Amino acid sequence: QVQLVESGGGLVQPGGSLRLSCAASAASGRTLSDYMMGWFRQAPGKEREFVAAINWSGRSTFYTDSVQGRFTISRDNAKNTGYLQMNSLMPEDTAVYYCAASPSYIWSVSHSDAVKYNYWGQGTQVTVSS
Repeated sequence: QVQLVESGGGLVQPGGSLRLSCAASAASGRTLSDYMMGWFRQAPGKEREFVAAINWSGRSTFYTDSVQGRFTISRDNAKNTGYLQMNSLMPEDTAVYYCAASPSYIWSVSHSDAVKYNYWGQGTQVTVSS
């Protein structure tokens, strides 16, 4: 069992930056390094979409095309925290952002499919507007 809490969302102007954090607490005997992590987002009236994912060690990452080169996913297992650095933000990035986690072995099956993630945070709102 993993509990996830996102923070860092807010209102930012186009071209600005935000850093989202995802604080994780795992069940006794488990650590964050047992899990892969992903970020998803959902804009009003749209389906939840994959943004980025990172494997248990942080050495493998994967991004959706629309954020490649602008967003960076990372993690600090010692702090049980994942991050999403978002630069060059655009109005179309406006959405509720969710972090998610799943057992690390799932990475070889899929890391962009929401149904493969077992644990979800409550979401944090990101609004990009002038």
